[in-house]
Amino acid sequence: MSFRTILIALVLATSGCATAAPAAKPTPPAAATATLQGDAARPDAAAGWVRSELYFGVGEESGVADRPQTEGITDAQWRAFLDKEVTPRFPDGLTVFDAYGQWLFRGAPEPNRLRTKVLVVLHENTPQRRADIEAIRLAWKQATGHQSVLWAQQAVEVSF
Repeated sequence: MSFRTILIALVLATSGCATAAPAAKPTPPAAATATLQGDAARPDAAAGWVRSELYFGVGEESGVADRPQTEGITDAQWRAFLDKEVTPRFPDGLTVFDAYGQWLFRGAPEPNRLRTKVLVVLHENTPQRRADIEAIRLAWKQATGHQSVLWAQQAVEVSF
């Protein structure tokens, strides 16, 4: 056997021995550990939660439609709706974004455009919470005459 063959065999045989040990996961200080524990209502981590986004048109509609256009919603009207319909159902917290939206009605030559509020709620994925979201959507449609409130949801991992 040649020296070169022995050298290659030696390199191949020892190449697996040069790996580094896995890094240890840092341990939080004792004081921080208590805050990571959470409580029954807000555990440090929870499974089975979703992020629900609801899209509410609040601006005066612009664009061609074969139906009556809805009026704009004032900030006071939005706040009253939030206080009456949303906050009682999700008192632990929510987020609202101001946005701009547009969509194309079937057969319309141009999109319909208006200011939009996006409501984001992180909640447990239970029948009661889904019913709460549906009640909010229905209340908005009844209060404003709008035909729809878009609801998008996705599974999330949360930590408090």
